Amino acid sequence: MPRRPSGGRRFIKHQPLSFSPFMRSLALASRRKLHHHHQQEDSQRSEELMSFDQKLPTLSKKEQKEQLSDSSDEEDSQGDVQADFEFFDPKPTDFNGVKILLKNYLDDKEWDLSSFVDLVLEQTTVGTVVKVADDEDESVFAVVSALNLARYKEHKCFRELKEFLLQVCSEKSVAKDLEAMLEKKAQGVGVLVSQRVMNLPPQLLPPLYDGLFDEVSWATEDEPTEELRGSFRFKWYLLVTKIYKLKNPKQRKPRRGEEEEEETVFLKPEDELFLQLSSWSFTYPMRSQLVTSHEMKNYQLMGLVMAVEAKRIPEFRQMLNSLID
Repeated sequence: MPRRPSGGRRFIKHQPLSFSPFMRSLALASRRKLHHHHQQEDSQRSEELMSFDQKLPTLSKKEQKEQLSDSSDEEDSQGDVQADFEFFDPKPTDFNGVKILLKNYLDDKEWDLSSFVDLVLEQTTVGTVVKVADDEDESVFAVVSALNLARYKEHKCFRELKEFLLQVCSEKSVAKDLEAMLEKKAQGVGVLVSQRVMNLPPQLLPPLYDGLFDEVSWATEDEPTEELRGSFRFKWYLLVTKIYKLKNPKQRKPRRGEEEEEETVFLKPEDELFLQLSSWSFTYPMRSQLVTSHEMKNYQLMGLVMAVEAKRIPEFRQMLNSLID
C-alpha cells in the first residue's frame, strides 16, 4: 500500500452534486443558529465557515422532480457550483476552524475543548482537515482523526470526556462495557473524531475515511518508537456523534397521503453504518439543539455513542463506498 506524499496535501476535485430540499433546509437552519451563536466571538470566521452550504450545488426543478415526486413547485431553480477540495495534515493554524466544528462535541458541557483540539492538530501522522483549494483564509470544512484513549488519559480534556460519557450513559446493560472501554481496554481504544459542515459532498467521505484508516495502519509501522506504534494498534473505535430521534414514535401515525416519518435521522450517513456494525451503543438527550426548522419539529436531537471493533472497519469501508456509489 503506497504511502501518501510528504507534506500531506491531497487533491480531490469536486464535481457538481445534488442535495434534497430537506437536507438543504436542515443545513440552512443549522448554519443560521451556529452563525448567530459565534457572531459575538468571531463573526467573520463563522460566517465564512457556515456559509459553505451556499457554495454547494442545489437541485434544479427538473432534478427535484426526479428525486422527490412531491417536491414543491414553488422552489426556485438554482445552478450547480463547482469547488475543488484538498485534504491536508492538521496544523496549528487550523485551530479556530476545528474548534468551531467541535463546538458541541460534548453537548453544552463546559470542558477543555481547546486542549482537545490541540491534540487533534498535534497528531499530524493520523488525521485530516478538508479545505477548499486556493482559499486564502484556509477555512476548515471537515476534520477526522483517531486519538488513543490511554495515550492521552492524563490530559484534562480526556478525563472530562470520560466523565461526561459515564454521566450520560443511563443504560445499565451498556454502562459496564463503557466503563471497561474507558479504563481496562483504553490502550486499544481510538476515539474516532469526525465532524464537518452540513452539506459537505458525500463523495468526499470514502477517500476521507480510507485515508484515516490507511494512516492508522501506516502509523503502526512508521512511528519512530514502539510505544507510538503500539498506540495506533486499535482494537476498538469509540464514536461520539449526533442523530435526530422522532418524538413519541408509537403515538404518531401519518395522515392520509403523508409518508411515515423515519424514527431516526442520521446527520452523517456513515453513522448509520457504524451503528449497524457496533457491538454496543447508547443515546442520550442533548440540551443544545442545533436545528429548529419546520421539518424537524417532531424530532429531538440526541447524542449517540458507539463502540465498533477495529476488525469491522474493512466492512465499513466497503459499505461506505457502496452507499456513496
